[in-house]
Amino acid sequence: MDLSNEKVLNRVLITSITPYFLERRNFWFEENLNKILRARKTQTFWQDNTLFLERNQKINFSEILRKLDELGYEKVFKVSEPGEFSQRGGIVDVFPVNSRFSVRFEFLGNKIENIEKLAIKIEDEKSQKELLKKKLKSQKLFSDLKGLKPGDYLVHLDHGVGKFTGLVPMDRDYYLLAYGGGDKLYVPVGLERKLTRYIGFQEPKLSRLGSSLWQRTKRKIKEEAEKFARELLAVFAKKEISRRIPYPQKEISQALDATFEYSLTPDQIEALKEIARDLEKEEPMDRIVCGDVGFGKTEVALRTAARVAENGRQVAMICPTTILASQHLSVFQKRLKNLPFRVEILSRLQPKNIQRKIIRELREGKIDILIGTHRILSRDVKFRNLGLLVVDDEQKFGVRQKEKLRKLKPNIDILSLSATPIPRTLYMALSSLKDISLIRTPPEGRKGIKTHLAPFNKEIIKKAIEMELRRGGQIYFLHNRIETIGAFKKFLERLKTGAKIGILHGRLEEKEMVRVMDDFQKGKFDLLLATTIIENGLDLPKVNTLIVDAATKLGLSQSYQIRGRIGRSYIQSFAYFFYPKKKLTPLAKKRLRALKKAEELGSGYGIALADLEIRGAGNVLGKEQSGNINRVGLNLYCQMLSQAVERLKPSYL
Repeated sequence: MDLSNEKVLNRVLITSITPYFLERRNFWFEENLNKILRARKTQTFWQDNTLFLERNQKINFSEILRKLDELGYEKVFKVSEPGEFSQRGGIVDVFPVNSRFSVRFEFLGNKIENIEKLAIKIEDEKSQKELLKKKLKSQKLFSDLKGLKPGDYLVHLDHGVGKFTGLVPMDRDYYLLAYGGGDKLYVPVGLERKLTRYIGFQEPKLSRLGSSLWQRTKRKIKEEAEKFARELLAVFAKKEISRRIPYPQKEISQALDATFEYSLTPDQIEALKEIARDLEKEEPMDRIVCGDVGFGKTEVALRTAARVAENGRQVAMICPTTILASQHLSVFQKRLKNLPFRVEILSRLQPKNIQRKIIRELREGKIDILIGTHRILSRDVKFRNLGLLVVDDEQKFGVRQKEKLRKLKPNIDILSLSATPIPRTLYMALSSLKDISLIRTPPEGRKGIKTHLAPFNKEIIKKAIEMELRRGGQIYFLHNRIETIGAFKKFLERLKTGAKIGILHGRLEEKEMVRVMDDFQKGKFDLLLATTIIENGLDLPKVNTLIVDAATKLGLSQSYQIRGRIGRSYIQSFAYFFYPKKKLTPLAKKRLRALKKAEELGSGYGIALADLEIRGAGNVLGKEQSGNINRVGLNLYCQMLSQAVERLKPSYL
């Protein structure tokens, strides 16, 4: 691009917003302009990814706007940052990502009458391009259109809320969006990063194409998001900025690869790489690994724990139940038995003298990895050299509980595991204040769970139980009322399926709970009649049928989490969600539809978003922000907030 001291320009090169161009400094484009122009004559890459404009050039006005859209530029009310453009009448302002200045093009019909620089200048080109790279990454994260169906609402970054009507093949495939007043928008497949799903707390109003209302709305909400980002960062900055010695990878933890009986999925590999980068920094890690039940979050945690322990620091893993803690102890001890690490468990179930012994040895540094329940947070539990806190099923823990150990030891690393993050955590992750790794790829051979929704029907229940028994499997039956669980057992016995039935609920002594689950695991009975306590159950490959009574009384995330307790092997699994025969409320219908829609493996992340939509803003964002979310959708709002946080972070930290 011409960057002479003259305000009036004769020609301008505009490049697309891609990592290839963002890696290059602006002077590179100035030095290589003639080579680029020659390449544009013959090479498709340069033709597709650049726009070259000259004064007095005749070019269709709408063609320039379309090309800027394809190059990834965002249409705004007023240009202020690289990667933006605006249009008012015959004037188009553009801030090329390969320039230190924004540029104004004045048209007379379809002729470029004048080109001039505007008085906007980048002071720190490197930082600006880093922000653009992060913006590209966040756009890809938020524009997940997997499972898109006609009738779904989408938000186009430049044009607002529309309704997806289907894919239309022309010279290429296009997403067809319907807008207010009968307007239609064709978005080429490949430009999905400008589209996000609309997730809000009410039915959205369709935007009108060509109206300046959307640009004004977007500008106002960007300002609100920036104000909110400042508030969040002010709180974030108050926390002590701690440092710790990095954790290099050594030979011992590498030996774990050979003891894993499965192949890591691509998402597990990526999560481990992200964690490795975190551990090699001096800043403590705070990362959440989000993946469906059975998708390998525990393996990621185990390898991370081994790496920290290998570097001479202790690891604490906190679980919501004794049952889950016992399962993790078994897995960790089995995998680490040939390595020089000592793994122990701490819970209220243990005799007092055993608890005291473990606490003493923990303080002396003789225990490398401690797995336990809330008991770990007790005042008498002190670590000699705590380095990592792993929080399993993080949605079961309050913020205060999670912050307790951090306050005692500000420089510890925190790794949270969750299938359906609580909205607050999800929101914090998406707004750049918490790092997130997504594990969406199912293990090899895993099948989706076939889900059936129906009014309560004892014949279907009988057939489902008998079918599972015939193939030698086991059944979870969820009846979430302790007062009537005994009577319900008699009802199941009257069906005469031949199933041996055990009962599990939260009022049993913890030792009794562990015994029941142990008996079920050993196959001493076929059907476990239980409350939602099975939400945190054991990994049992033989349990491949789930039957839920009164499913409408469960939350969406909870139903999804419970369904994930089955289907842990290559065998096809079945889930039956029964609801009362009386008329369903609209909210109950919406929950059940969302659950059915999420049959596909790896839907937990989407379920968390859907749950946030149904539950409303509540205490997640507060009333002020929920109004903004309704206007642009949760995804675009969080994208704006995330970008505001990244832009402002250097001045706070």
